[in-house]
Amino acid sequence: MKRLYKILIIMIFIVGIICIFLLLNNESRDKANKSLDRGEGMAKVGDINISYRTYGEGYPLVMIMGYGSTMDMWEDQLINSFSKEYKVIIFDNRGIGETSEGQNDFTIEQFAEDTYGLMNALEIEKAHVLGWSMGSYIAQELALKHPEKINKLVLYASVCSPEMFPPSPEVLSALEDTSGTPEEQGARWISVIFPSEWIKNNGERIKEIFYRPLGNIKPENIGKQAMAIGKWEGTCSRISSINNKTLVIAGKEDILVPPANSEYLASKISNSKLILVDGAGHALMFQYPDKFTQEIAGFLK
Repeated sequence: MKRLYKILIIMIFIVGIICIFLLLNNESRDKANKSLDRGEGMAKVGDINISYRTYGEGYPLVMIMGYGSTMDMWEDQLINSFSKEYKVIIFDNRGIGETSEGQNDFTIEQFAEDTYGLMNALEIEKAHVLGWSMGSYIAQELALKHPEKINKLVLYASVCSPEMFPPSPEVLSALEDTSGTPEEQGARWISVIFPSEWIKNNGERIKEIFYRPLGNIKPENIGKQAMAIGKWEGTCSRISSINNKTLVIAGKEDILVPPANSEYLASKISNSKLILVDGAGHALMFQYPDKFTQEIAGFLK
C-alpha cells in the first residue's frame, strides 16, 4: 500500500509538469489546436452532466481517457483515422474538463457507470470500446458489469492491478526528483514516457505533443482520481470473466507501466490478442500514431 501511495503522489506530480509545459507554450497552443469536424454536446447522466464529442459516422467507437487529462489529450491523427470508419465518441470523465463532478464518490466503478450512462443517453446499444491507462481500468469494469454494451475491447497501457508489476525503483526515483527548473523536471518526466533513442531524434514531435490543450482541470479532482485508483481493488481475480474479443496493446519499452502488466492481462483473457510495439514507451500513441491506429483498426475489422 505504501508503494501504491507513492505511485499516486508521483502521478499527481506528473500532471503538474504537463500543465507547466502547456503554460510555457501557450502561444503555440492555439496554432496546434486545429479543430477537426465534430459534433459536441452535454448529456445528463445520473448526478452529472458529461461533456462529449463525436466524429464521423458508422459503428460507434467509445474512447475512454486516462488519468488527469481531458478528451483534448487524444491524438488528432488517431481521431482522424478512426472517424473515417467509425463514429468516434470521446468525453471528459467525472470532474474533469467540462464534465461536472456531481455528488457521488470518485471510483473506477463509478466512472464505468458514468460511461455506461453516457452510452445509454446517446442511444448506443453496443460499441467498440478503447481505454487508455486509467481509462482501460474503467473499460475493464464496464466489460465486467455491462458486457452487453461492448463488442470489441481495446486495453492500451493497462493493468489489472497497479501494484502487480509497478515501475522500477529507478523510475520512481526519477519521477520523485523535483529539483531544477520546470524544464529540467519536464525533461526527466519525458525520459520516463519516451525511450531515450526516440527522444534524441524527435525533438519537434515532442513539442507538438506538449502544445496540445488540456482544457479545464481542477487539481482537487485530479487528487480524487488518484484516490479512485488507490481504492480500486483491480480485476485480477475477475479478468478471466471477460469474453469480449480484446486487444491488449502497449509499448515494449514502457518503463512507467511495464509491459509485463499487458502480458498478464492477455494471458487471463481467453479471447485476446497481445501487441507489444518495439521501440515504444508509455506514450506509444504519440510516438507511432500510424502504427497504433493500424493495429487497432485491423483488430476492429
